[in-house]
Order: sequence, then structure tokens, then C-alpha cells
Amino acid sequence: QVQLVESGGGLVQAGGSLTLACVATGRAFRSYSMGWFRQAPGKERETLAAISWNDGSTYYADSVKGRFTISKDNAKKTMYLQMNKLTPEDTAVYYCAGRSPPYQLGRSYYTSPYEYDDWGQGTQVTVSS
Repeated sequence: QVQLVESGGGLVQAGGSLTLACVATGRAFRSYSMGWFRQAPGKERETLAAISWNDGSTYYADSVKGRFTISKDNAKKTMYLQMNKLTPEDTAVYYCAGRSPPYQLGRSYYTSPYEYDDWGQGTQVTVSS
């Protein structure tokens, strides 16, 4: 069983930056495909970014492309989300998620929340105007 724990959320002014971290315990991190998601009140869970389990390839939603950066440190079993140029529209609870093998042939990462098995508890990010 994998456990994911997010940290790094908080209150920041518009235009500011935050870095979220997601620590995984309980299995081989190197073969773990991961992603970041967020959910604002009254809205569906939104995919922000995903990172492959093997080749480092990444995916970004249009809403965060150029502002957010996803990365993964296998030695620390930690995934990060560097968030820059934050706006009030980025206010939400942010979640990390992961999935274990097997993976579909040819797929490096997964972008739908329904494709993930393990979830963190979420961390609140609030951006003030």
C-alpha cells in the first residue's frame, strides 16, 4: 500500500510562488507514475500536471503551462510542483496522486484522475488578490 503526503500549501499573494511536495512511502518510487490535481469548491477535480515513471516526460494542462513545473526525485521519493505567477484562480485544494504498474504500452504518463490509484490528503493553496 502506498501512502502519499503533500506539503507546502499556504497563503500567497497574487504573482507569488509556492512549491508543493508529495512524499511517497511503501513501494518502489522509480516505477511510480504520478500527477498533480486540484479541486476548487463547487468544481470538478482538475488535472494540472503529470510525470512519467520512466523517461521524465511531462504533461501540463493549458491553465498552468509555463507557470507550473512538475518534477520527481527518486532518491527522496518525492514529487514536486513549482508554482509561479499565482493568481486567485489558482486557489484550491491540491492533491498528488500515483499509480503502479502495469502500464499501457507506449504510455509514459496518465492525465485522468480516474487512472490513478493512490491519493494524498490534499493541501490548501490560497492566492489573495
